[in-house]
Amino acid sequence: MSKKLNNNPKLKKRQRNRSHIGQFLLLLCMGVFLCIGLRFSYIAVFKNVQGVNLSQLARNLYTQSSVIPAKRGTIYDANGQPLAEDTSTYTLYAVLDKHQIDTANNNKPMYVTDKKKFAKTISSIIPISYKNAYKDLTPKNNTFQVEFGSAGSNISLITKQKLEAHKLNGMGFIQQPSRIYPNGEFASHIIGYASSETNKIGNTSLIGQMGIEKIYNNLLTGKDGFSQEQLSNSGVKIPDKNNKNKKVKNGDDVYTTLDYRLQSLLETEMNSVYKQAHPSTMNAVLANAKTGNILAATQRPTFNATTKQGLDKIWRNTLVQDSYEPGSTMKVFTMASSIDSGNYNGNATYASGKYFIDGKLVPDWNTNGWGVINFDKGFALSSNVAMAHLEQNMGPKTWRKYMDRFKFFQSSNTGFPGEETGGLQFQYPIEQANTAFGQGIQVNALQMIRGLTSIANDGKMLQPRFISKIVNPKNKKTIKSFAPEVVGNPIKADTSKKVIKHMEDVVYKPYGIGADYKIPGYKIAAKTGTAQVSDGKAGYASGDDSYLYSVAGIAPADNPKYILYLTMKQPKLPAGKTASQLMSQIFNPVMRLALEENVNSNEENNIEIPDLHNVSTDAAKAKLNKTGVKYILIGNGDKILDQSVDSNEKINKNRLVILQTNGDKKMANLKGWSRYDVATYCRMAGISVDLDGDGYAYQQSILPNSSIYDMSKLSVKFK
Repeated sequence: MSKKLNNNPKLKKRQRNRSHIGQFLLLLCMGVFLCIGLRFSYIAVFKNVQGVNLSQLARNLYTQSSVIPAKRGTIYDANGQPLAEDTSTYTLYAVLDKHQIDTANNNKPMYVTDKKKFAKTISSIIPISYKNAYKDLTPKNNTFQVEFGSAGSNISLITKQKLEAHKLNGMGFIQQPSRIYPNGEFASHIIGYASSETNKIGNTSLIGQMGIEKIYNNLLTGKDGFSQEQLSNSGVKIPDKNNKNKKVKNGDDVYTTLDYRLQSLLETEMNSVYKQAHPSTMNAVLANAKTGNILAATQRPTFNATTKQGLDKIWRNTLVQDSYEPGSTMKVFTMASSIDSGNYNGNATYASGKYFIDGKLVPDWNTNGWGVINFDKGFALSSNVAMAHLEQNMGPKTWRKYMDRFKFFQSSNTGFPGEETGGLQFQYPIEQANTAFGQGIQVNALQMIRGLTSIANDGKMLQPRFISKIVNPKNKKTIKSFAPEVVGNPIKADTSKKVIKHMEDVVYKPYGIGADYKIPGYKIAAKTGTAQVSDGKAGYASGDDSYLYSVAGIAPADNPKYILYLTMKQPKLPAGKTASQLMSQIFNPVMRLALEENVNSNEENNIEIPDLHNVSTDAAKAKLNKTGVKYILIGNGDKILDQSVDSNEKINKNRLVILQTNGDKKMANLKGWSRYDVATYCRMAGISVDLDGDGYAYQQSILPNSSIYDMSKLSVKFK
């Protein structure tokens, strides 16, 4: 039987096929294992799979990388008072997902467990009602977490700590870089503001959006650092020489030319007049006549750079982005040009009231005129007819040449974007004459300040400057400083002195129209202005509210130190007050403080004020008693919360230091105080104040030692 099987050809064929298949499978398996072996060998040698470096992949798995954000530079006033600095704000959120459990902490819930308690707590701390808070916590759909709108955004560190103290389950905070402007409305369009922006890879940084924050954004921003660390499986740091680290470079600090005291008082006085007259716009610029430094500058409307309140009313910087017809303050330059070109004869006479040029009327503001008068008197009376005659005597080519020499219609070169450089209508004789008294010519406020420096500085015209230096915050070394820059000599020195004398006549001659700007103890040179406002078509608006009022002042007249220029457009003048009286409420106290500071600067600033924040009241008093400085307390508390003079600032013995405590507040005796000190006291005490008059306080509506509360209202009279 077995022989038959062995001789069976079909069976033999099957055996051969099985043998071949087996050999093939063996070879196939050997081939597969060989390929796998070769592949592993390749990977072991070259450490690369499909273009991926396995060694680097493993390294990345145990590498911890982080960006070290750069601190944005601080913006300071001229004396080192912070005007803009970095801080952090927080956004409150609540986790609602009940799957969020802290397994490492006894399975503590990481979600809101008591929505009513949560809503009640946060509504007592942030500006949201219990009803709205609870509504946010009970959304209709399943939501992982919720936020609380604007009420829960931009929360300060102090507010965050108050919320955290309640230890509510499910409460969380998102931190974001922010910028704080500690003085509120304070040269806001000049300083500008910076806001948080998130880039494509999720990093958040502050970007300047306006003003100095935008102009110097690259310098202020700095450069982020980078940190890289190797970790073991258990998270322990492992030294590795291949780690890539890059040091952070914080942004540079910018020092402005602004003077904190002068700027603060200017803001206070501008607010007071703005509330009385409600003009469409107001501008004010105080400059150092010898350097071109802008010591204070502001506008109305304005905004609070921290809260952004008011920003929706006006975005533009009206100091450079508004051009306007200056009116009679332009007569300063007409007079200077006439004298400097040798065409002026102050004793020559003319018929005031009306003057016809090619059949076109040039009227004085007093159309009846003052009879036949000389040109010296015509300037003090702000006669348009006098200026038209001066332009005719010079000739249009000469007058046009001097306008160019004063750099009208040229950029102020202060770096602020969107500047309106102005222009003029100058084709016909009547148009040429009109420009001599400030109509048919467009300028901006900083162009006026630049031109006025030549009047106050012996004919040398200075570049207006807002920045004094750039400083490295790490080593405090000055990277770049900005020295005074002469940008022209439009008139001779003796011309400037003669013009100032004529400006004195405006203030002190019995017929001069600038008597409101007298400041006892100081000689003031000034020129007022009134210009009709264009109706936006081919003519001028009509009515009592259709004027732009202005004043340009120089003091002391016999040795100019300061220039103050104000404009007020389309005010609604309150009963019994003229535009000149209103503007003097700004001009006089601000110029007086500048002049007093100039006098006091001759005394040595050798008293250094210590940092008294959070110091006990007794300890603060002891420290100040040692220095001999004058001081006063707001409140009867046991701890100092704030101080009017910045820590480490050096002052002279005549400066008053105001300390705010945490106690109940009693009204101080303000008799003999300056307007600045009264305004500072009221701002720190949280009360509103109406300042009436100029000089020093002699009467107050709240008696000394009376209790005062937040939002109390005080009236103070000065003389």
